[in-house]
Amino acid sequence: MSGLQDLKKNLFGGTTSVGRQFGMIFTLVAIILLFEVLTDGLTLTSGNLIAVVSQYSYILILAIGMLMVIVAGHIDLSVGSVAAFVGIVVAKAIQNFDLPWPLGIALGLVVGALIGAWQGFWVAYVGVPAFIVTLAGMLLFRGGNQFIGNADTVPVPEGFRTIGAGYLPEVGPATGYNNLTLLLGLIACLAVAWREWRSRKTRQEMGAEPAPLWISGLRLAVMVGVIIFATLRFAGGRVGTSLPVSGIILIGLVLIYSFYTRNTVSGRRIYAVGGNARAAELSGVKLQRVNFFVMTNMGILAALAGMIFVARSAASGPQDGLSWELDAIAAVFIGGAAVSGGLGTVSGSIVGGLVMALLNNGLQLMGVGVDLVQMIKGLVLLFAVALDVYNKSQGRFSIIDSITRPFRRDEPPAAVPPVESPRQTDKTPAAG
Repeated sequence: MSGLQDLKKNLFGGTTSVGRQFGMIFTLVAIILLFEVLTDGLTLTSGNLIAVVSQYSYILILAIGMLMVIVAGHIDLSVGSVAAFVGIVVAKAIQNFDLPWPLGIALGLVVGALIGAWQGFWVAYVGVPAFIVTLAGMLLFRGGNQFIGNADTVPVPEGFRTIGAGYLPEVGPATGYNNLTLLLGLIACLAVAWREWRSRKTRQEMGAEPAPLWISGLRLAVMVGVIIFATLRFAGGRVGTSLPVSGIILIGLVLIYSFYTRNTVSGRRIYAVGGNARAAELSGVKLQRVNFFVMTNMGILAALAGMIFVARSAASGPQDGLSWELDAIAAVFIGGAAVSGGLGTVSGSIVGGLVMALLNNGLQLMGVGVDLVQMIKGLVLLFAVALDVYNKSQGRFSIIDSITRPFRRDEPPAAVPPVESPRQTDKTPAAG
């Protein structure tokens, strides 16, 4: 096999062309480089990258939960209103009852879980379509936000603001960088190297041929290089800033939910339900439990996103959460999720969300008005997805389909084990 063929097949573990594997990554890089030139180098400055993570982390958190809802074959239009409702409830509880802010966060998560369970009950056990349930929830909790807060802003204490406006503290010797951010970058580099080594060892133990050593080295060099660049940028901001706490929360959620959706039985069942609900039910999957779970989980993540936004804004207000659901849905669909369900990944949704975030940020740095920014984002979303759907229907290169390949092993299968025929069942003695 030639070196070019090795590169095409093994660089990120795929079996399709380089363009197919790197499509969305190239799109993201192209957007960054384009705005880096158009903004005279402002896009990749430490301050701007820190601001992007701080400003858009709550949308990316919503995208994680929205992915699971969409993969299961539903949609949630209420996440912005739920986030706003939880934000005002927590702010009022802290203000009126002198509730310690850590208990305020716990209260917010409980309220979010109850709201998600309420909507999940109607979807899973009553059978009302999620579109209708969450549309009603959007109106209900938006009104609840304004009712509880009397359409006023309610401030939150300094400690609470840490989750939305805080950064890793300065510790250790003076290096000119934030040492904790450097430590996290070092851990990330070691984790990537260990995973590459473990992947090669596992393939050898299974008798499969591992990727050529130079491919593994190139892949590792690219990933470590990206991590080092990002680490130095986030660690090299002005004194007092570094990797935002909200970014750390986002990274933790991405790792947890990526593992859950890829490597657990219950996570794979979500894909099975979205891919073919009837087949999944015949294979023993409890549809009601899956649907109830994804809606409840969405409520919890919406509550967390709402509290992070309130913490960053230092107050809860009646305009919180407006159109958040649209940004989250856009991130998921740009990230490769299928409208019909059963397809999509957490990492793909994060990449899709970053594309929209950096597009929005770059236009703002150029001084483009909010009205034009919204119009451009809408057109980009429409044409990107439309072009991708057309290309997939023609069997050509598809950007959306390429999103998940650099980040996953394989799409969680929705395969269903064969069901025994009645005749075979009759002949098989029942287990005692």
